[in-house]
Formats: sequence, structure tokens, C-alpha cells
Amino acid sequence: MQNRQSRFFGSILFALLLIPHSAMAVGPPETKELTFGFIKLTDMAPLAIAYENGYFEDEGLDVYLEAQRTWAQVVEAVAGRVIDGAHMLAGQPLAMRAGLGPVQGHIVTPISMDLNGNAITVSNEIWEAVSSNIERNDDGLPVHPIKANVLKPVVDAFRGRDEYLKLGMVSPTSTHNYELRYWLAAGGIHPGFYDASKGDAGSRSGWNDSDVHLVVTPPPEMPRLLERGIIGGYCVGEPWNQQAVFTGVGVPVITDSDIWRNNPEKVFGLSAEFVSENPNTTVRILRALLRAAKWLDEGNNTNRLETVEILSRPEYVGAPPEVISNSMTGYFEYERGDKRPAPDFNLFFREFATYPYYSDAVWYLTQMRRWGQIAESKPDEWYFKIAREVYRPDLYAMAANELIEEGSMSRSEFPDLGEESGFRQPHADFIDGVEYDGNQPNAYLRKFSIGIKD
Repeated sequence: MQNRQSRFFGSILFALLLIPHSAMAVGPPETKELTFGFIKLTDMAPLAIAYENGYFEDEGLDVYLEAQRTWAQVVEAVAGRVIDGAHMLAGQPLAMRAGLGPVQGHIVTPISMDLNGNAITVSNEIWEAVSSNIERNDDGLPVHPIKANVLKPVVDAFRGRDEYLKLGMVSPTSTHNYELRYWLAAGGIHPGFYDASKGDAGSRSGWNDSDVHLVVTPPPEMPRLLERGIIGGYCVGEPWNQQAVFTGVGVPVITDSDIWRNNPEKVFGLSAEFVSENPNTTVRILRALLRAAKWLDEGNNTNRLETVEILSRPEYVGAPPEVISNSMTGYFEYERGDKRPAPDFNLFFREFATYPYYSDAVWYLTQMRRWGQIAESKPDEWYFKIAREVYRPDLYAMAANELIEEGSMSRSEFPDLGEESGFRQPHADFIDGVEYDGNQPNAYLRKFSIGIKD
């Protein structure tokens, strides 16, 4: 009875915190001992920094960070309450709510963990085959961004041998899958459709009508499989693109910020049940993650060298510091020695990187429909409904308003936190120049020459 009463009063306080500029401070956490999962990628950094800098501890939380083996394991563990929350692919909780995949449950996204952070890398053999077709500047270096149409002769050569060029990505509902598909389709290369109504492996793998085969590949295995010729390229987060350069097995050809500028990448996921039972704890988690995100981007990335040292530890990413440091300190290396400034390769706080925009959720859902993972046409309202059930800017606003009121952050560091916020302005920051308006998902789908239209 006592627990029920405390949860009841906690829920009242949770609702009151929705009021902007509330003078009330968040209450004590309902649950103090927490386990959060992550995959060994550099964009798990907000979790590591919130832990190492004592931000979780400041909130009265005793947090244990636990590396997970696969993205499927991450979502299963959160949905099953085996762990309390996790660094996860933005598409995973959306796909679950849309009824895709075997895992049942309701996971919410109250905060985004970063923008950008991925790249597409090809093997040395593929790079040699396409290199002569790439425009170069006066110094002889490739002009970026490189479009996928340079791969067309390679793809055709594979098909002439009745084979398919295989490209790795980390999960069917990952940003990496959709970015790779977007880049290929923008270059006139069909990445294939999913068809859940058919039982063959090609349909389940998204290979229907495809010019290439996209295959699920664990991130740490990608450079090794590239070197062995099992795959010809891949789309992944760091440090596995820079690892290919460092070990001499491949060449990154494009970063995801050149496919979609300031695209949303990972999110922090909690079960809806956990949020309902632990409203104060939820706000405190978000406060700690917001402080960590700000620290990561502070002073034009002046804290990134310290971050590299932390992430290189075996309990976090475990890659050599020299591999992690390129992308984390504002540079990105393509061919060995072709190191270019990339200050926004990983954005953790700038450009409102932490805000869970409904329009970002809608974009992921449009890509699930575009490639057949969502099997039937849906009205625009369906997209908005799923987005609002998963993305929770209301929870984010509670934590942000708390930090603003106590003077830890300023209102200018956040977007509009009102009830009507949640949709970015229409923009065309994509490699093909197609404008995206999150308020018109079906109209957006009809703009593409490759993909399901209705």
C-alpha cells in the first residue's frame, strides 16, 4: 500500500512538472539502483560521461553500465525489464510500436543521444574500382560528398556474374540501414524491398527487386569481414569506419551528415511501464544525460580528448584512442592521410541534438513503409499516433525546465518546449535535395522514384 501511495503522489508531481517555470523541484527517485545497456560505439558517450562525471550520482542514482552484444539483445532486455534503459537504435522502439519484429512491448524515447555519427566504408578493391570515376580537386583529393552512382559499374559487374555486392548494416530497423538505402536509391541503385507476406529469405532480408544485398553485420566484425571479402562495404557508427582506415582494409566514401545533414542517430530507451512507475527517476535520468551531452559539446569540443580516453577503456568502447580520436575531436579521415575537419561529425548537444522530435520519428516510419517493412498503406494520422506514443518531448521538457530554473542551463540552449513543439521545419538537407515535411508523410513518400509510394 505504501508503495502504491508513493507512486500516486509521484505521478501528481510528475504532472505538475509539465507546467513551464514551475518552482517545484523534482522529488526523490522511486528507484535508485539502475542498470543501463549500451553497444560499444562512441555515441554511447553521454552514458559514460554521466557516469564518470558523477551526474547520475548527483541525481541520487546508483547506475551500472553494462555492454550488450547485439541490438536485438538491447531492445529485448529493456522491453523485458531485464535492464532499466539503454542506448538504442532510434528505429527500434518505433518498429516495436508499429508491430514489426518478434519483440512485444512499449519502449519510449524521451531523449535523443546524438546527431550524425555514421559513415559508409567500402573495401580497398571496391574503392580502386570506383576511384577513377570520382571527381577530384586541384590537390588530387576526392570531392565530397561522393554519390552512390559511382558504384553502378561495380554493381553491374557483380550482377553479370550472377552475384550480388554485399553491404553490411547493423539492423533492419537501424539508421544505418535507412541511410545506406537512401544513399543507394539516390544514386539509382535499388536496395530492395521487404515483404513480410512471403516466406523466402530474400523477402525477409529486404532483397526483393534489389541490385545489391544488404546484410546484418555486428559493428565490431565489419572491418574483419571487409578484409576477408565477405562484404564489400558497410554503413556503421564509429569507431569502425576509422578502424578500417587505421588498419588499411577500407576507405570511407561518405558520412551520414552528407546523406542527411544533422540526422538523428541513437536514442535512450525506457519501457513505458518503467516511466509510469518511476516518474521522478525518469526526470533525474534525463537531467543527468542532458548535463553529459552539454559537457561533450562544450567549448567547441574542448572536452573531447578526455572523452576519447574514457571511451577507449575496455568497459566502454575499447578501441585504441588514436582510432576514436579522429571523429570525436572534430576530424574525419577518408583515405590514409586524407584527414578533413568535421566538427559536427558527432553532435551531442548543439543543434538541439538531444530533443526527441516527432518529425524524426515520422521519418523513420516513412522509411519502414518505403522499403516494405510496414506492409500496408497508412494514413498520415497513423504516423503521428505512433510518433507520439514513442517519442516523449513532454518528459524531456520536465527535465529541461528543471535545469533552466536552477540555472544549470539557459532557455536558449533548448528548442520550444511547449506542448505544440515536436516538428522540425520542412527542409531539403538530403543528398538528393528532396524536401521532407514531417507533417505530410505520405506526400513525402510519393516524391521518390525508387520506393513504395502509397
